[in-house]
Amino acid sequence: MGRFVSYPTGSVVAFRLLDDGEEDDVDWAYECLVDEVIDAAKAVFPSFERFDGWRGREDRILLRNAFADCGISTYCGLAAIWLVERDDPQYWEADFYTPRTARARHWLAQVSGKFIDLFGELRLVGRFSNGEAIFERSRSACDTGC
Repeated sequence: MGRFVSYPTGSVVAFRLLDDGEEDDVDWAYECLVDEVIDAAKAVFPSFERFDGWRGREDRILLRNAFADCGISTYCGLAAIWLVERDDPQYWEADFYTPRTARARHWLAQVSGKFIDLFGELRLVGRFSNGEAIFERSRSACDTGC
């Protein structure tokens, strides 16, 4: 089975290419993308606050609000920008006293389309049996200068 860019289970995921062919500047391209994700997401979803954390070993959390984590994962020049319901002890403890999961899922359903339009340059079409993924340019990316 082939390897693919990681993202948390249940995420809304937007894909884009990380590099523009300049292998020497991959770290710089990554940091620029991280800054872009933080700035754009905070502008569109003002409830997000900067957060520095990880979900597992490959999924970096950049922003967090009461309901969700927003983050980035990369592999071989492909970036997955994702939005997913929080899964940390503080969230579940707060959920015990005042249920949040239904509101979190409702909020995620409301913002998922805008999130994909904001960050999605590529759309996952499918995968081969060996794990290789097939992408196409998203319509929103083509509308802005494919």
